Amino acid sequence: MFVVHIVASFFSKLQEDPTKKVDRFLYAMRLHDDQLSDISARFQAEMKKGLSAESNAAATLKMLPTHVRSTPDGSEKGEFLALDLGGSRFKVLQVKVGEAMGINKGGVEMVEKTYAVPKELHLGRGTELFDHVAESLKDFLHEKNISLEKKHPLAFTFSFPCEQSSLNQGLLLNWTKNFRAGGLQGKDVVQALRGAIDRIGGMDVEVLAMVNDTVATMMTCGFDDQQCEVGLIIGTGTNACYMEELRHIDLVEGDEGRMCVNTELGAFGDDGGLKDYITEFDRDLDAASNNPGKQILEKMVGGMYLGELVRLVVLKMAKLGLLFKGHVSNALRTKGTVTTEHVAAMEEYKNGLNNTRDLLTDLDLIPTFDDCVAVQHVSTIVSFRSSNLVSAGLAAILTRIKQNRNLRTLRITVGVDGTVYKMHPQYPNRLHKVVRRLLPECHVRFVLSDSGSSKGAALVSAVAQRLASRRRQVDGMLSLFRLSQEQLRLVKTRMRTGLEAGLKSKGSSAVKMLPSFVYRTPDGTEHGKYLALHLGETNFRASLVKFKGLQHNSRLYNKIYTIPLEMKQGSGEELFDYIAQCVGDFLDYMGMKKARLPAGFTFSFPCEHTAVDKGTLMSWNKGFKATDCEGHDVVSMLREAIRRRNEFDLDVAAVVNDTVATMMSCAYEDPRCEIGLIVGTGCNVCYMEELKNIEKNEQKTGERGEGTPEGEEEKQDDGGREREGTEGHAGILKMCINTEWGGLGDDGSLDDIITPYDSEVDQNSLNPAKQRFEKLTSGMYLGEVVRQVLLDLTRRGLLFRGQVSEALKTPGIFRSNYLSQIESDRLALLQVRTILQQLGLGSSCNDSIIVKEVCGAVSRRAAQLCGAGMAAVVDKIRENRGLDHLNITVGVDGTLYKLHPHFPGILQETARELAPQCTVTFLPSEEGSGKGAALITAVARQKLKM
Repeated sequence: MFVVHIVASFFSKLQEDPTKKVDRFLYAMRLHDDQLSDISARFQAEMKKGLSAESNAAATLKMLPTHVRSTPDGSEKGEFLALDLGGSRFKVLQVKVGEAMGINKGGVEMVEKTYAVPKELHLGRGTELFDHVAESLKDFLHEKNISLEKKHPLAFTFSFPCEQSSLNQGLLLNWTKNFRAGGLQGKDVVQALRGAIDRIGGMDVEVLAMVNDTVATMMTCGFDDQQCEVGLIIGTGTNACYMEELRHIDLVEGDEGRMCVNTELGAFGDDGGLKDYITEFDRDLDAASNNPGKQILEKMVGGMYLGELVRLVVLKMAKLGLLFKGHVSNALRTKGTVTTEHVAAMEEYKNGLNNTRDLLTDLDLIPTFDDCVAVQHVSTIVSFRSSNLVSAGLAAILTRIKQNRNLRTLRITVGVDGTVYKMHPQYPNRLHKVVRRLLPECHVRFVLSDSGSSKGAALVSAVAQRLASRRRQVDGMLSLFRLSQEQLRLVKTRMRTGLEAGLKSKGSSAVKMLPSFVYRTPDGTEHGKYLALHLGETNFRASLVKFKGLQHNSRLYNKIYTIPLEMKQGSGEELFDYIAQCVGDFLDYMGMKKARLPAGFTFSFPCEHTAVDKGTLMSWNKGFKATDCEGHDVVSMLREAIRRRNEFDLDVAAVVNDTVATMMSCAYEDPRCEIGLIVGTGCNVCYMEELKNIEKNEQKTGERGEGTPEGEEEKQDDGGREREGTEGHAGILKMCINTEWGGLGDDGSLDDIITPYDSEVDQNSLNPAKQRFEKLTSGMYLGEVVRQVLLDLTRRGLLFRGQVSEALKTPGIFRSNYLSQIESDRLALLQVRTILQQLGLGSSCNDSIIVKEVCGAVSRRAAQLCGAGMAAVVDKIRENRGLDHLNITVGVDGTLYKLHPHFPGILQETARELAPQCTVTFLPSEEGSGKGAALITAVARQKLKM
């Protein structure tokens, strides 16, 4: 029975399906999806390693920056020469990129000629190789009747690993593809080409760009499909490139935008990263290669090696008696007798078996039908493994792009070139299916490149020229917002002139310099409960503030009420009745309706004061238009509204604007604080001025002491200087001045720095020709200035593909808070694009960069102007006091100052440079308007009790 079983088993194996026999023999080459996912994860880790400056030296994936910063957008134009060197032949081309042909319109015309590279030049001297290239270039120019007198831009496709420090410079890292030309490794190949062109002579050529074939393929496909951001070569060798976020590329300075990275993926596994997937046949092939231990992945997938892998497998099976009845021919033992072309032929759908039989016959073998089936299956497994490994690497690249852009799904195009992909009948479909299976959330389109490496190099040059041209135009427009030190000093001088003029009793001044009748800052002894009321641009806020004397401590309770539009633009009586209603509600909320509390009223609109509790509204702004208010005392209107309500009583002891309140709030924390600054919806400054300098105050208080606290008249002479007091306490020397500096320039003094965009914003505002300085510096207007610049850039074709959207035409759509968000160092450009998309502005990566630059230019100018104005104020205070050096604190409030990531630093730096004799500390205010109004009331009440 045992003998029968052995015989049965023998005949069973003889009759076994030959493909199963091969499957068992090559089980290690058959990779399932879990293994491919594992390889892809390893690839991702190696990519990250290669992008880091710290680990790049040890990484097998070198992730070489190409300095290609953009794919084509279809607007490229020009005529270029192109050289394509990467194998046994090279091409010389003339490429014309049409101005109006663009995307999907076949806008590239090419004339080309192919030249051979003799084998002796592969291994000879580098100078001889490049001299041959230059001679062929000159021959091409002669043959095609291209002028030798004219200067020709040239693009150079060089399909070997290079380290680039610029687009037109590249150091050869190492030769591949059986090239070994001496004297070039570690040298700049562009310089070598230029030297050869000079030696040959008779040509005027400028090398604009050097790229490898993978990048050129991506650029070619990108000309027809703007979603193409990956290039893939599967030919003699294999490689991939993609558009990486610049902030992740440590080897290149800068973090804005993207740059194409050449992965050099063929080297993956050189560190043993694929050792558990490498078979004995891979080891034998590597050992016999020109570069053992190098380009491990490429030797598993590249067209240079697939045929040899098939030969090694068939040879081993024949030696084991699994094929050809154990017969091994000399031809089968000879390296290189099976090529990748044979592999492709064996896998043809209809003629594959016939082609297999013909190949084996040519190898002096006598194959059976089963032998042909088995060898064909060997070829299938080897080529299938190749496409699987490439799919794993490509999946890693696509996953990284998706993660970089924080997308749930990715829609992208991969440009592909290479003989294996083009000639192998099954390879493309296998690759596509596996990639989509590994990444079901990605929608990947594969586009076959047409003359990729040659056409693409010219497109790289065309894109570089387009970007350079756009850069010059954008820089020219933004230069209008760049202020020199001389211009800033002039602004400081004009502000100082405006401050001085505004203090005079005669003549007009754009800087109003309104007395606030606030004579002192807090000294820390303030105590008691005070009500603080604040009417701002959008809300009314009621607060209860408790001060605890020398403990320098306070507590604040508040409630915010939205002001309906109909109240802002209705009658004044309705507006103040609504304010009184809100105050009553707040007192109810606090359980203090029966208490008669002293109150301070922060009123954030221009008022002319005649006393600390009397302020006449000069004009509305910030969207308010309530009737019968301008020219009236706002405290009286509030008191009348409270009387009409007849539910509670208040002692409204002070009315101030928000800038003064901010100064007082910060002075409570820092006694050196004698300046208040608001940079928010509006922009304004107040400061403590010497009373003797306020001539307009003399005029107002000369008739009666209405502007001076009771009991102080006898202590001042006609110039406002202190007289000898009989009560033994210090007299009044200073008063806080509300500069209303936003009016600087209303007299034309800033016309030399006002841009056409500022003029457009001014003309479309509610108050044309008014508040010119404020319109250059405040949050209400900066977003609109940016919109005007973006609109002009788009109309010039420099943004958003020249397409002016309805959103971009809409005034006010670009809010100033977008500037703070867009300029945030933590915001990637993807998030900038998200903000733009929310506004209906579809943008490319380069569009986002320009938008960010526009925001930066506009906000930087605003901060510098505020800094110049502040320098004028602090220098005036220093000179008032006869000091060589001034130490002073500025209390600051406002959303633009607090939320913009760079505004405070630029403002402070400008002030420091323009007022070097002043040390200025900027103290952000907390609850400035409420706490400050309460402090003004407390200070006034304390003085009355003295």
